[in-house]
Amino acid sequence: MTQSASIDGGTQPSPVAPSSASGSDAARMPRSFRPPTRRVLWIGLLALLIGLAAALIARALTLLIGLITNLAFYGRVADSFVSPSGNHLGAWVIAVPVIGGLIAGVMARYGSRAIRGHGIPEAMEQVLLNQSRIPPRLVWLKPVSSAIVIGTGGPFGAEGPIIATGGALGSLLGQLVQVTADERKTLLAAGAAAGMAAVFAAPLAAVLLAIELLLFERRARSLIPVAFAVVAATALRFRLQGGAPMFPLAHLVIPGAAAIAACAVLGLLLGLLSVGVTRAAYWVEDQFERLPLHWMWWPALGGVAVGVIGWFAPLTLGVGYGNIAAIVAGRIGLAALLALCALKFLSWVIALGSGTSGGTLAPLFTIGGALGGATGLLLAHAWPALGLDPRLAALVGMAALFAGASRAVLTSVVFAFETTAQPHGLLPLLGGCMAAYLVSGLLMRTTIMTEKIDRRGVRVPADYSADYLEQVPVRAAMSAPAVTLRAAQTLAEARAWMASGAAAAQHQGYPVLDESGRLRGVLTRRDLLDAAHAPDAPLATLIRRAPWVVHGEHSLREAADHMVLAGIGRLVVVDVADPQRVVGMLTRGDILAAHGRRIEETSVAHRHLGWLRWSRRD
Repeated sequence: MTQSASIDGGTQPSPVAPSSASGSDAARMPRSFRPPTRRVLWIGLLALLIGLAAALIARALTLLIGLITNLAFYGRVADSFVSPSGNHLGAWVIAVPVIGGLIAGVMARYGSRAIRGHGIPEAMEQVLLNQSRIPPRLVWLKPVSSAIVIGTGGPFGAEGPIIATGGALGSLLGQLVQVTADERKTLLAAGAAAGMAAVFAAPLAAVLLAIELLLFERRARSLIPVAFAVVAATALRFRLQGGAPMFPLAHLVIPGAAAIAACAVLGLLLGLLSVGVTRAAYWVEDQFERLPLHWMWWPALGGVAVGVIGWFAPLTLGVGYGNIAAIVAGRIGLAALLALCALKFLSWVIALGSGTSGGTLAPLFTIGGALGGATGLLLAHAWPALGLDPRLAALVGMAALFAGASRAVLTSVVFAFETTAQPHGLLPLLGGCMAAYLVSGLLMRTTIMTEKIDRRGVRVPADYSADYLEQVPVRAAMSAPAVTLRAAQTLAEARAWMASGAAAAQHQGYPVLDESGRLRGVLTRRDLLDAAHAPDAPLATLIRRAPWVVHGEHSLREAADHMVLAGIGRLVVVDVADPQRVVGMLTRGDILAAHGRRIEETSVAHRHLGWLRWSRRD
């Protein structure tokens, strides 16, 4: 027996003629990683079309919400996007959300139960479990049901349904054309991001939302199509509605160190609130689950709460984009801010828990902005030396609550910047949102986006990092030299050697070399023990398949993928310059050992920092 190479054979039938000089000519090599290919151009074009369609859908949905709002609260036919707060219905206003909830419940039962809720968790579930396949009927069911609920006073934003509808549109196109599941996921994320961009004119935040909540990665082949969709949607939005900031904010002065520190502390407070908001939302949902009543009727019950609260506090009705703009502009007083914060939360959490159709972004922005603005007013009055602008505190509160509740922290920071066009708010926003993100991560395992599907057993990635196996070359993990057999050896000689008990004879696969030392093929231990050939048959006659090989310069990720495709557990490592020369063997155990080194490095860090291990997540 000689020392030199490696692999395990596999189950592929491609036979190799025993008379051939070497099996290396037919050897299978893994596909090396490549940057974006021309395929990205095709997916990017599809995403661009989805972006344009999402912008049109967003515009149509806002017009439909306006039409329903005008009809329900003012008895007129108009599509202007108005607030229900100016209605003169008196106590009859209570009936309007109830009717909207009843219609949504019927649509959910007889159309699709998937229209219930705010849409993003359902999209995440389809990405993770169903190859991004969303039923086509959701393309129209979700926006229509949401428009009815919001137009009749539901305390939700239009952005959630539009995001869900855009995602459904991308998924539908991905089912109609021939694409992979991974490309379909990209199209789904492109549609969702385009929907958000079309509502808020916040293109960069929309791309980040797709990365943090739907793609679970940042790769060029997914990022480029999503960016194309967002650019197309935003450009069309500018053409249809103009490019003014969604929440105009007068000039902010550069905040001082004390004000920035205060914003970070405010972020800690909002992080605590985000945990409470999330738990309250699902607690209310659990209470509805206990009702001895079919879930179709729950949205109508939630509508009663929305209507009663809206009767006393009309500003809680509807999407509330005007409220957010007024909050960050500093046009609402302290008492009104506190009342809006408490009552909007109560109305929204009951409506959301009832399973009606609506979004979470605008309500969270309203609640967080109102609490942040109220805190800013109190600090400005009690501690003017801080130099904290209450409007800046409102902006940080708005973004920090969403950052803590969703963990989409970069989305939150950039969203607040893009919707106000105030660059001086970036540093306080970063401090406040990261503080909220920290508190939320320490106190809550899931988020408002993932709790629902986590209860169904769906595991959602929480952190994204570079693939460790992609960073390690095969040459750093392979075993060398490899234990090999000679093609001229007889089957009896090989069996006698394996029975000798030598350590090298315990391997599960052996490269077979010809008399010149060139790779001929691979034989597994089973091939040798189960062969029906005559004992004096040369090993060359047992070779039935071309070898699966890898270069030392390939990554362990490429090697692992190669093993999966071949259905084998080991690969021959050959020389790049001379692919007929065996230089080592790579097995599954070698890959796991390399991965174990990463775990060991983390464990060493934890041992050295043991005094910090007070978080339950450790």
